[in-house]
Order: sequence, then C-alpha cells, then structure tokens
Amino acid sequence: MADLLKFRSMKELDVSGKRVLVRIDINSPLDPKTNKIANTNRISKSAPTIEWLVLHGAKVAVIAHQGDTDDYHNLITMEEHSHILSFALNRPVSYVDDVCGPTAQDAVRNLKEGEIVLLGNLRYLAEEVSVFEKVVPLEPHQMLSCYLVRSLAPLFDFYVNDAFSAAHRKSPSMVAFQQVLPSAAGLLFFDEVQALSQVLLSPAHPCVFVLGGSRIGDAFGMMQSVLETKTADTILACGITGQIFLLASGVSLGEKTMDFLGKKSLLKYVDEAKTYLERFPEKIRMPLDLAYLDPSGMRKEETITNTMPNYSYGDIGKKTIALYAEYLEHAKTVFVNGPAGIYEQKEFQEGTETLWQTIASSEAYSVVGGGDSVNAATKFTELSMWSYVCTAGGAMVQFLAGKKLPLIEAMEKGASQ
Repeated sequence: MADLLKFRSMKELDVSGKRVLVRIDINSPLDPKTNKIANTNRISKSAPTIEWLVLHGAKVAVIAHQGDTDDYHNLITMEEHSHILSFALNRPVSYVDDVCGPTAQDAVRNLKEGEIVLLGNLRYLAEEVSVFEKVVPLEPHQMLSCYLVRSLAPLFDFYVNDAFSAAHRKSPSMVAFQQVLPSAAGLLFFDEVQALSQVLLSPAHPCVFVLGGSRIGDAFGMMQSVLETKTADTILACGITGQIFLLASGVSLGEKTMDFLGKKSLLKYVDEAKTYLERFPEKIRMPLDLAYLDPSGMRKEETITNTMPNYSYGDIGKKTIALYAEYLEHAKTVFVNGPAGIYEQKEFQEGTETLWQTIASSEAYSVVGGGDSVNAATKFTELSMWSYVCTAGGAMVQFLAGKKLPLIEAMEKGASQ
C-alpha cells in the first residue's frame, strides 16, 4: 500500500539552501518520579528524516507536541527532546521555547544550511490541543488563518510531515500547511505505512493479534475489520479486553472489577464483545485464568469459572500464558497492541514479559505498536528482535480498521502544490 500513496517522498525535493518545516511526533512517556523522558523510541525514529534533510543542505525547523489537555502531566517544554535529538543526530539541535511567535520566527530566518532548530511545544497553542479539535471542528482550508499557519508558512519553502503516529489528528500542524507549501512525507511515514500494510493486506498466516491493555477502544476499533477481512486468524484477548470478553461470555468477575470497569465507562463494550463471540467463536481466545494479589501482597491465580471471587485482577495466569504462547510460537505474523496485564507492577508482569519474549524470539513477522506495548517491549526484550516497532497508537488503530486518516487525505490533496 505504501507505493499506492498519492503523494511524494521528501527525497523528490531539492532542499539545498531551502527552509524546510518538518512536523514530527516525538510525544514521549515521562517518568512520573523525575518528569524526564522515559522512552526515546519516537525521537530516535524521527532522526533519519532530519538527518537526510541537513545532509542535503536544508535549513530545518522542527515542530512537534508533548502532552495534551487530557494528558496534562505530560505537558512539558521540548527542551529535553532537543538534547536527545542532538545526541541521536550527533549534531546540534537548538531549541526555542516559542512555538511561532517573534522569537521562533527570528530563529527560522537566521537558520543556515545544515542547521536545525526545534520550536516550542505545539500544545501551548489552543488551536493545537485535542479539545479545540473536538469543539471547533475546522476543515483544513479554514485553518489557514490559524496563528500557527499564518505565522510560519511564509517563512518556508517546503513542508515535510513525518508524524504518521499523529495521522488521525486533524490539527493545523498536521493538515493545513499542505495547502500553502509544497509538501512531502518523511522516511518514517513510509516505513510505518509499509509495516502496517503488510499486516493488513498481505500477512503470512497464521496471523495472530494480541489485544490487551486498558485503552480497549483501540482493540475494539480494529477488531471488526481484521476479523471480517480475515486478516486475523486468532485474537488473543488479554488485559481489560480479555476481561470484557469474559463478561460477554457470561463470566461474573466480581464487584471490584465491575466497579472499576463501570467508572472507566468500559462496560459499554460488553455487548459488542458478545457480537464478536457469536460471529467469530473460533477466532477469539479468552483467558483461562487470572492473577490477583492476596492480602499479604503475594500473586495468586484463579481458574475461570462462571462466578469468580471478588478480586482485582491484574494479569493473565499461567494456563493462559501457556495457551497464548502456543499460538504465538506457531504464528507467521503477530500484531501486538496492549499489554497482558499491569506489567509496571512486578507481581503482574509475568503475562506480558513471557508473551513479549515469545514473540520477540520467534521467526514471525512481528509488529508492536502503542505506547504501553512499546514500553513493555523495551523493558522485557531488545527492540531489534521485533520486525517493526510502530510509533503510532490511535493512527495505527484507525489504519488497521481501514479508515482514511486526515493526514493522508491532506497529503494527497496537497500533492499538486
């Protein structure tokens, strides 16, 4: 599918001596204790595009975001990102704590060939936060008067987007510059699309999807598509996704679990899960046992019965781990989105650790995506052991669900600029 994209690669541009505005996604998880970046995967993966541009004589200004209004604890400046990016590129990346105001504009004007500046956090602008996108749903042509676009666009010769992981976002930095600047996609953009296209369109079978974690909207967002198109031969449900399927099958998980799922507004997925169990009973595998902590804090496991004891379950049990590992050992393609349990907690890491190590050491074409999944892969395996580590989360889900992403639409419409 990557070769069917109707827009150009940045390698088609003559960038020598030109100012290039590069939109990347280096939104990174933070260590809650230090408030420092805990995983640099997205930053490292964005480096090759910037490196190619500077080696070809471009004057590069980078824009990116960190955190959001509903993710306020991660809303920090981009200064640390500039230091990590400098290390990844082995060349200076200056930082300006201004998004698109006079200081940022001066920094852009003063760029010399081969120089790089990272501008301030895009989420400092109201027009770039997700709440604005939801409350004021502007079309791309209406965004040309936004502060970001009218301030920066006149300063540049080209716009390069390498932020596939934010491709589901319809914000000015993602979909507006294509209308006023010659635009192209970066190296990571094509890598991401190629990897996901292989899973979606031409997977080697058996193809196994491991769907877990707590953000089960992602799992249910792609499930119908991959089941109906026969992309997935088997779905291994774990994490909260597995608990929802157990409820849908008639298992009672107890008041504590029901209260938790209710407060998180996740019980709405039970009916949808029932539909999938009715339509695809042979394709969905649910946990055989679950793990909890006893009063002393020791890990214990319960085999699934119609009525489970009233515990808070934080991981799949050993029977489930063994069953799922068997599927993974025979798979030719494996896609992972969401850990098997609360892997950050030592007592609940066994499921995720064992399954991730099984996948990483297998010969299957393996793709892992989503923040928690990648963090777990970093913790329990060497990332080089995976076939592809995707930087995307929500965009990945929508792509695998067969939806047209706002960024791809914008890039295609702007291809004639």
